[in-house]
Amino acid sequence: MEDSERYSMTQQALQHPVLVDAHTHTVASGHAFSTLQEMAQAAAEKGLQVLGITEHGPSVPGTCPVLYFRNMFIVPRQLFGVRILMGCEVNILDKDGTLDLDEANLQRLDIGIAGVHSEWWKGGSKEENTEGVIRVMHHPRIHIISHPGDGAAELDFERLVKASKETHTLLEINNHSLAPERKKTVARGNNLELLRLCKQYEVPTILGSDAHISYQIADYGNLLPLLAATDFPDDLIMNFWPDRFFSYLGI
Repeated sequence: MEDSERYSMTQQALQHPVLVDAHTHTVASGHAFSTLQEMAQAAAEKGLQVLGITEHGPSVPGTCPVLYFRNMFIVPRQLFGVRILMGCEVNILDKDGTLDLDEANLQRLDIGIAGVHSEWWKGGSKEENTEGVIRVMHHPRIHIISHPGDGAAELDFERLVKASKETHTLLEINNHSLAPERKKTVARGNNLELLRLCKQYEVPTILGSDAHISYQIADYGNLLPLLAATDFPDDLIMNFWPDRFFSYLGI
C-alpha cells in the first residue's frame, strides 16, 4: 500500500483532522530521508497547522552536532503556512534521568521530547527506571516523553500517567514502534495499557508519527486498532486541538 493511501485511510478512520504532528526527523538525524523544507511542505499538503522537527540528541551516531541546536534560530517558524517547532528528541541515558543535551541547548528548544533508546540506555529496576523518567518529566523544557511503551525500559505506566497529569508532560503513543519491521513485541500491549490509564485518569496524550520521511507525517495507521479497542476519547488526543496543545504544554 502506498504511503498516501495509508495516510488517507488514517484520516478517514479518525473523527477529527490531524492538525499537530510534534515528533518528526529530517536528514539531519542521520538515518532519516527528507529535508526540513520537504517535511514542512508535506505537512502543509496534509493540512497540518503545527509540525515539530525533533532531531535525535547527540548520543545517536550520525545525528546533527550540538551546534545545530545553537543555530536553530535561523529557521523560519512559519513554512508553507505551517507553524514549525524546532526541537530535539533528547536521549534519557540512565535510571537517574540523565539527558544527553546540555541545559543551555535545552533552553533553545521550541519543544523538548525525551525518550529511552535501548542502544544508549543504562537502566535499573522498574521502580528506578520509572523514577528517572518522572524526574525528566519535571524538567521545564521537556514537553513529551517519546515512545514510553516500546519496551526499551521497564516502566510503571500508572505512575507515569499520574506524573503526566501533574507535570503536563505528554506521554506519546508512537506509531513507529508498532511497525511490524521494528519487532517490538511488547509495544502493542504496553500502549494499550497506557491508553486505558490515560482514559481512566482523564490525562491527555499525543499520537507520534516519529516520521523519518515526509510520507510518514501524521500517519497513525498502526495506532487505529488501539484507539478503537480502548474507545479512546477524541478530547484527550492533542493532535486534533492545536490551541489546547500549546496551552497544556505552556509553549
